[in-house]
Formats: sequence, structure tokens, C-alpha cells
Amino acid sequence: MNSSLFGEHGQSTQLSQKFVQRFLTVNPDTQHKMRDLAIAQIPHLDAEIVMGFGTPEDQKNDRQVEMTALSDLLIEEVRSADVLVIGLPMYNFSLPSTLKSWFDFIARAGVTFKYTEQGPVGLLAGKKAYIMAARGGQYAGTEHDTQTALVRHFLSFIGIQDVEFVYAEGLNMGDDIKGQAINDAEKVIDSLVA
Repeated sequence: MNSSLFGEHGQSTQLSQKFVQRFLTVNPDTQHKMRDLAIAQIPHLDAEIVMGFGTPEDQKNDRQVEMTALSDLLIEEVRSADVLVIGLPMYNFSLPSTLKSWFDFIARAGVTFKYTEQGPVGLLAGKKAYIMAARGGQYAGTEHDTQTALVRHFLSFIGIQDVEFVYAEGLNMGDDIKGQAINDAEKVIDSLVA
């Protein structure tokens, strides 16, 4: 899944495409589905959508029916996948709003997680996620990396514990740094897919 506003020209998209191509070469029988959030944008949540998720089908309005069906589709895509690959650019020190919308549409109590006396339990266990994080600056391992913990926590919340990050950082800090960052990220991809 890609979340770059720049579509196929985004660095995170290009890294996720390289990862998928190499993964499919090593695992040629793998079925592959791609979702591009720049093309098929997911609306931001509002009260009507959230209320619709919990309303009986025969009592939903047309928009609630449509938005619940979209949520069900997105959840089924994740449920049916063994491996998720997410292209993750950093915009203004955070996630793309399109990715946050995707999170919001797949986090549904009783469907992808449940609350217990011991706390929340994710219901989408047994999957592996690879996050291709592309950033203009250098943030990994610093207090300014607002993405890694958030993405890891969200995926864990819905049951996906096995998460690997591949970072390409400093992409706006000159051609030499950019070239080295992409080269290093591709080496990590090679090691993960081998």
C-alpha cells in the first residue's frame, strides 16, 4: 500500500515497489494486491461514519452503508493478507492524512480488535508488515521520529506484532546523501527478502 501524495513518483512508493518486486521474485506464487491512497482516497472520519459502523444495517443511511462497506473491504484486504507492505512518507513530522484515514477505517471494535479485562486484543494476528519509511530529514532513533512508534503501536493494536521498518532518510539533504540513503535502503530490502 502506498500513501505518498506523489503516487508512483514518491520515494516511499518506489521503495515499496522495489520491495514487492523482489518479494515476488523470491516468492513467485504470491498473490499481490496494491492499494494507492493517493488514487483511491479514503474519507476522513466524521460522526456520521463512526455512528454508522455500529448501526444495524437496516437503520443506516445511504452514506453510512457506503462507508461501512468501504471499511469492510479495507479490513478484508488486511485479513486476507499474510504480508503488508506500506510506503510511508513523512509530511510535516507526521503520517500522511490518507494513511491515518486508512487506520481509522480498519480500526473497528469487535472486528479488528476487542476490549477485554486485560486490555485491548488485536484480531488480525499472524501477519508480517514491512514499512518503507522515506523522509527528507534524518529522524530515526530521535525524539522527532513521530512515525515509528505510532505505526508500530497501531499495527500491534489490531494484532500485527511482526513489523520491520526500512528507512531512507535525508532525501532532501543533497544528492549524495539521498543516493546513499536509497542505496542503503535497497540493501536492507535485499536482506529482508533473501
